[in-house]
Amino acid sequence: MTERPSTTRRQFLKTSAAAAAAPTIVPATAFGKRNHPAPSDRVVVGSIGVGDLGRRHHLRNRLLPNKRIEVAAVCDVDRNHRNMAAQIAYERTGRQVGIYRDFRDLCDRKDIDAVLIATPDHWHALTAICAMEAGKDVYCEKPLTLTIDEGKKMVETARRYGTVFQTGSQQRSNRRFRHACELVRNKMIGDLVRVDTHIGTIGSGDWQPVTTPPPELDWNFWLGPAPYADYAPNRVHYQFRWFSDYSGGKMTDWGAHHNDIAQWGIGADGSGPVKVEGTGTFHENGPHDVPGDFDVKYTYANGVELHCHGAGENGAKFTGTDGWVFVNRGKIECSNPELISDEFEFASDAVRLYESHDHHENWLDCIASRERCICDVEIGHRSCTICHLGNIAIKLGRELHWDPKAEMFEGDEQANGMVRKPMRAPWHV
Repeated sequence: MTERPSTTRRQFLKTSAAAAAAPTIVPATAFGKRNHPAPSDRVVVGSIGVGDLGRRHHLRNRLLPNKRIEVAAVCDVDRNHRNMAAQIAYERTGRQVGIYRDFRDLCDRKDIDAVLIATPDHWHALTAICAMEAGKDVYCEKPLTLTIDEGKKMVETARRYGTVFQTGSQQRSNRRFRHACELVRNKMIGDLVRVDTHIGTIGSGDWQPVTTPPPELDWNFWLGPAPYADYAPNRVHYQFRWFSDYSGGKMTDWGAHHNDIAQWGIGADGSGPVKVEGTGTFHENGPHDVPGDFDVKYTYANGVELHCHGAGENGAKFTGTDGWVFVNRGKIECSNPELISDEFEFASDAVRLYESHDHHENWLDCIASRERCICDVEIGHRSCTICHLGNIAIKLGRELHWDPKAEMFEGDEQANGMVRKPMRAPWHV
């Protein structure tokens, strides 16, 4: 594999302009303005996976309105999705963008600096690794991976190529979640004893009959590394989350958000639990093969327990020896209301966590500085590992011992066989 060049495209353009021997008349717009960066300072982005989340949330609301970004290409295996995305880009900017079915063709473009990946989960590792090997920086939606082994390989690749990598666990860029974790890390609720996360359940659903894939969808490409299955409408788009060949159910869907916050509060971003056990219920007559509801208990080396539940109020609750704090996207509550009042201030020597007010802006800032993002690839991998451990424990129905340093189960060949899944040829990482 080709090593990532030490000089970025933007740096090269700046250096080349400065070194030009002959005087050149340059339009004023080339120098940029406060809210309109010069072209050499903009990040050229390709958007891979432009279904509902990729097209609505990322492309329409986050990428196209940002003056620091130039969207150059969109990619999706669904022709309707990629054409709609290209139309949105044209209406917003007046420029045509490249339209691709195969992400590899997009990654081959030398003018693209970075990619945003919002494909189904079973494609994250393959797409991100291809992009990193092509020298692109990466924003990849959560949950980061389909398996623990994929995450390890993504971290290895990012470190090899010096990739700036943001995982789409955007709660880390939310003031409430950071404040809750800072209260915990500064022992404002005493010594942390327990964390409870509630991440939702799924219904049974109904089987939909197998049918011919719609002509706009390349079904075989959509399946990619997953085992072949005949097409049914409720296997694709958002419904893919309830099939273990493509995702991990609510455990990885919302678990990648709230268990990520649990790890942040515990102080285990580069580590994880040492023991896990759990139970779950499955809908025998429905199309889904992931747990509909569940309760999983994780134990950390310092004795802190993380209890991940399906049912209950969505959010994360930290309980200490002197109180508790609860947080979700709508509110923060505390046993001591003074700790979350507008007047509260941390002491000057308090532990303060990485501060970001906008997840996409943090990614862009780090692309410029080459620093690590607030939810770097390893953080995303470790938080997703928590979720995978829960699903494995539920499937095996027994207590498992995990070595977070080696990232293997201790003395358990069966469990270790579940940290990876075979990929359908010719795909591999």
